[in-house]
Amino acid sequence: MSKDYYKTLGVDKTASKDEIKKAFRKMAHKYHPDKKDGDEAKFKEANEAYQTLSDDQKRAQYDRFGSAGPQFSGAGGQGFGGFDFSGFQQGGFNGQGVEFDLGDIFGEMFGGGFGRQRRGQNIILRLKLTFEESIKGAKKKIKLPEQSAQADKDTIEIEIPAGIDHGQKMKLSGYGAPMQGGQPGDLYLQFIVEEHKDLRKEGSHLVTDLHIKLSDALLGGKKEVPTVDGTTKIKIPQGVQHGAVLRVRGEGVQGGMFNTGDLLVQIFIDMPDKLSKDQKKLVEELQDMGM
Repeated sequence: MSKDYYKTLGVDKTASKDEIKKAFRKMAHKYHPDKKDGDEAKFKEANEAYQTLSDDQKRAQYDRFGSAGPQFSGAGGQGFGGFDFSGFQQGGFNGQGVEFDLGDIFGEMFGGGFGRQRRGQNIILRLKLTFEESIKGAKKKIKLPEQSAQADKDTIEIEIPAGIDHGQKMKLSGYGAPMQGGQPGDLYLQFIVEEHKDLRKEGSHLVTDLHIKLSDALLGGKKEVPTVDGTTKIKIPQGVQHGAVLRVRGEGVQGGMFNTGDLLVQIFIDMPDKLSKDQKKLVEELQDMGM
């Protein structure tokens, strides 16, 4: 049965390459297998659709014959080996071929396979990042494992892009185990991001909770909230509602794969457990005034 790649990405048949790319990135971010609520099957479907519609020749043949046409027959047996993640490449490893991978690590993608050159095993190396490093990006020196085909270099410096999620991976092409008569495998850095006591990352945004008194909610004012760099003051509008979200522009993920994000401050109004006689009297007066 022919697959509807346009429907898969949620775009029209007249969609431009840029629109197709944006749609794919959105789906890749949503369904990425390393995410807690990711969906590997939908991630694969989106990638398959993108690889067809982003290529003029493949798209023209698909529009004419559909996915059941001669260009696509047997494509399912390729696994992820036929897919290109170049849209997610990040420079910065001295031109030596660092590729930022959305975290899709499948053995079939790189090993053996009919008609392919033999390759060495891939290596996974876990690398700890502070929360700030994951948000802003960082340069890190790493020690290459003894199994690496490039172990003679001992250490290398890599540039980590802003917006890294816990568990995401970066591929260093050719830095895996050697293979006699073949090509070396790849080295994957898997990032372990430390948690922040006040902030959490949601996409390109940072989120924090702000607890305020009932009087603050009624009268408004200014409050201090945490940021990656320290703190900042925000204005609390009069009559703010419980659960409202206030936005601080540009205080989220600073660049990276997606748009620069914001700091989102979610308001929680703390109600008093008990009222003194004076407090109860004042509230009753407000009630009499229709508040």
